[in-house]
Amino acid sequence: MSPHDTVARETELRWYAIHTRSHQEKQVRDRLLAGGIEPFLPLSRVQRQWSDRKVWARSPLFRGYCFARFTLGNSLAILKTAGVARIVGILKPEPIQDEEIAVLQRVTAADCMTEPYDDCTEGMCVEVIRGPLAGLRGQFVRKEGHQGLVIRASLIQQAALIHIGASEVVPAK
Repeated sequence: MSPHDTVARETELRWYAIHTRSHQEKQVRDRLLAGGIEPFLPLSRVQRQWSDRKVWARSPLFRGYCFARFTLGNSLAILKTAGVARIVGILKPEPIQDEEIAVLQRVTAADCMTEPYDDCTEGMCVEVIRGPLAGLRGQFVRKEGHQGLVIRASLIQQAALIHIGASEVVPAK
C-alpha cells in the first residue's frame, strides 16, 4: 500500500460502529451531531408498562452501539466524545458496508416494529416483495408466535427482528 492510499483512506468518509458506555447511545448521537459528525442511531418502538398504562417509547435497536460517518482522521475526536468507549474493529476501526447502514436506515424510516434478535443461525434467506421494505433481504424466522425478517450489522455482531408476515416475503434468489 502506497502512502497515497493511506492518506486517501484516512480522508474518506465511511460508516463506523461506535461502542458506547451503558445507556449513553442517545447522548453520544447528540454529541457527535453537535460536533459536526453525522450520526445514525437506529431506534425501535417498544411498549413499556407503567403502573397505570402502557406507553410506546423509542429505544436503541442495538444497545451499546451508535453509528457515525467520519474519516479515520477524525478518530481521536470521536474517541474523546463523552460516552464513547471505542470505535469497533479488530486491530483498528473497521468501516461498515454502506449497504448495511442503508438497510438499517430504510427500516428505521419505515417505522416497523423491531426488536433486537440474538439467535441468527437458523432460517432461510428471503426477500420482501411488498410494502415499504420491498426489495430488502434477510433471514426469515419465527419467534414466539411472530414471524419476521432478521437484518444484521455484521461488524458489531448484532441483529434485529422486523415483524413481517410470511405472505410478504419470497425465498431470495
